[in-house]
Amino acid sequence: MNSSSEPRAADEQSQRASGGLRAWSAPLRQVLTDWSASIRMLPDFILIGAQKAGTTSLCSHLFAHPNVMHARRKEVHYFDSPEFALGLNWYRAHFPLAIHRLSNSGCITGEATPYYLTHPQVPARVAAVVPKVKLIVMLRNPIDRALSHHNHQVRRGREPLDFEQAIRAEPQRLSGELERMQADDTYYSHAYWAYSYLTRGRYAEQLERWLQVFPLDQLLVIGSEAFFNDPRTQYKRTLTFLGLPDHDLGEYKKQNTGGAYDGITPELHAELNAYFRPHNERLYALVGRDFGWNDPP
Repeated sequence: MNSSSEPRAADEQSQRASGGLRAWSAPLRQVLTDWSASIRMLPDFILIGAQKAGTTSLCSHLFAHPNVMHARRKEVHYFDSPEFALGLNWYRAHFPLAIHRLSNSGCITGEATPYYLTHPQVPARVAAVVPKVKLIVMLRNPIDRALSHHNHQVRRGREPLDFEQAIRAEPQRLSGELERMQADDTYYSHAYWAYSYLTRGRYAEQLERWLQVFPLDQLLVIGSEAFFNDPRTQYKRTLTFLGLPDHDLGEYKKQNTGGAYDGITPELHAELNAYFRPHNERLYALVGRDFGWNDPP
């Protein structure tokens, strides 16, 4: 009995000590974070979206460049979540110390949070904090994006409806949510984040919010299809936009693929193509480029 109880007692003592250490160290970590925030970088670029359009792959390629320093995590979610109320020190804590620029004068840093493109409050918040930041947006055929988004939610156990049921339910699920988000800085809409399958594919109305506070030359728009067909060329284009020297990665591996999922019927595809057509045309006029999404499949 003693032999079995002694390890358990030692384990309990270790857990208590560990818990006490964490309780003691958490305030210290916060103090150090607050103290160091003023000597940390703010992002030079932000990959603002769209979700399920290749942002993870492009971000991975960018962080492989010798002049690009990692944020603490790819998606910081500062401007689009309740964390915005925590203040700028909280955001700065995610980026490298500015002293790194002494040894690498050309180094930059950034983050990639795909929900930034869609959230109505984010453009003005970003403009107030980092008005000179360079913005990168990846746009995918909105039908394919919606299918991938739905598959992602199903795999994560967040979506009980099939794709057609989900898009039929979307207007009711999102009813009033955008207006409430626009009216209340503190409101977080889970429904708008989770079930905006078609809404997120209306790219023009989202980009127009960004272009109200940022000039077009601070925004790089990349078509996801072009990116995955020729990642080297699109990566090089991105480096030029960011003012970085060329850097060949050799291999441009696709990230966060999500696996295979069911397609949709030709009838539903035709319906969605008609739904997105005016939104796509509006986008083409806005950015001066036709992505070919209205062409027959």
